[in-house]
Amino acid sequence: MPAPVDLTAKAALGVSGLDDVLGGGFTRNRLYLLEGNPGTGKTTIALQFLLTGAAAGERCLYISLSETEEELSETARSHGWTLGGGLRIFELIPPESLLDAEQHQSLLYSSDLELGETTKAIFDQIETLKPTRVVLDSLSEIRLLAGDSLRYRRQILALKHYFSRHGSTVLLLDDLTSDRADKSVHSVAHAVLRLEELAPSYGAERRRLRVVKYRGQRFRGGYHDFCISTGGVRVFPRLVSLEHKTVFRHDRVKSAVPELDELLGGGIETGSSTLVLGPAGTGKSLLTIQYVMAAAARGERAAMFVFDEELGLMLERTRTMGFDLAGLRDRGLLTMTQVDAAELSPGEFAHLVRHQVDEAQAKTVVIDSLNGYQAAMPEEMALILHMHELLQYLNRQGATTFLTIAQHGLVGDMQSPVDITYLADTVVLLRYFEALGQVRRAISVVKKRMGAHEDTIREYRITGNGLQVGAPLRGFQGVLRGVPSLVEGGEAGLMETGAP
Repeated sequence: MPAPVDLTAKAALGVSGLDDVLGGGFTRNRLYLLEGNPGTGKTTIALQFLLTGAAAGERCLYISLSETEEELSETARSHGWTLGGGLRIFELIPPESLLDAEQHQSLLYSSDLELGETTKAIFDQIETLKPTRVVLDSLSEIRLLAGDSLRYRRQILALKHYFSRHGSTVLLLDDLTSDRADKSVHSVAHAVLRLEELAPSYGAERRRLRVVKYRGQRFRGGYHDFCISTGGVRVFPRLVSLEHKTVFRHDRVKSAVPELDELLGGGIETGSSTLVLGPAGTGKSLLTIQYVMAAAARGERAAMFVFDEELGLMLERTRTMGFDLAGLRDRGLLTMTQVDAAELSPGEFAHLVRHQVDEAQAKTVVIDSLNGYQAAMPEEMALILHMHELLQYLNRQGATTFLTIAQHGLVGDMQSPVDITYLADTVVLLRYFEALGQVRRAISVVKKRMGAHEDTIREYRITGNGLQVGAPLRGFQGVLRGVPSLVEGGEAGLMETGAP
């Protein structure tokens, strides 16, 4: 005997992230609409909804007016699912008379008769099985049988009242293939979910969903990215940082480079974000790795999300400097994720970061670089909002975050592809400059919200042992412009040419 169904509990869909968006799932004994163009994942979500109910001992029914049972079984097998048990598929095939050309010309076989036979067949299945969860796929066929909007709305209302008397939670699928933008079901349904598929100029398709309405229920509004992979649909709820407040101790973390810590006023505060700006090759990634190594030395976990550089090359390059990132990874102190900007949506990236912070307890997070993050959403207009929520979330979790941006140009005026300096708590500026016939590098801190910092400019070198930072450059002016002029003090502050 199937387990008794708790009609006071919501009907969970079993779709990762979607139940969170819906506030726990569907209120039982109601009718819901899931709409979207073909290929957006409606059938997959519907099967997950029924399989979740069947696993809990509920009787579930899939009424198909468009796909055969074999096609549905094939879809299930592609995800590793087996249909059966408490889930029954009712394939509602058209009468054989529809295949007879003479019947098409007969006035005796009207759309009224066909619609009536379809409805009767559905009701017979409900009476026989008495399911608690029902999927009707799809409304396009019923809309065509109804012929006009008035009869279509009346038919949906009749189905709604019938299902409510039998205690069924019903999910209607609509593939939006009708020429008319008929919104009749929107006013009838208890909730409406809309699935969308976007095709960027380059890269994989992007899918997102939105809860259009949900009567009497708080839900997470706005668009939520989702993907279809083996195992079903995964939804990445839009990140709302205010929902993730935690209490943590505010300490200062150091880089193990004393001169760099002095420049930063003693270190960087936990739960803050640091933006490292500079042209290509100035050592932005290396600076963040210094803090990753320092975190590992304290026994803390770190996570790096690398957009621009191939991980194998980064591991080899840093190994020659004495940074054993592979060893830290093997010991579980570091997670390195290669991010393919063309294949990942912003919502999925935020989900990856959250997983490292929530599950792996990473306390140092590196995003290298924001140029790659921007490339992940070239047609998105809300990059700043995405970054704002992500940084606020990380700050509230007590994670120390480092972000890099490669600026355009090498010397002189620099342009950033995206300006988020106002979001970061600390901004570190790296520059090339020419002095005494050599190209040198300079570092300065132009902003630090939490505490004081040096207002000096220091030279630094990339050596076989990592970063080496020199004394303040007090004998030059115009270093940030790239071509400084020598003032009193001569070479004061410059690092020696033969410095290791």
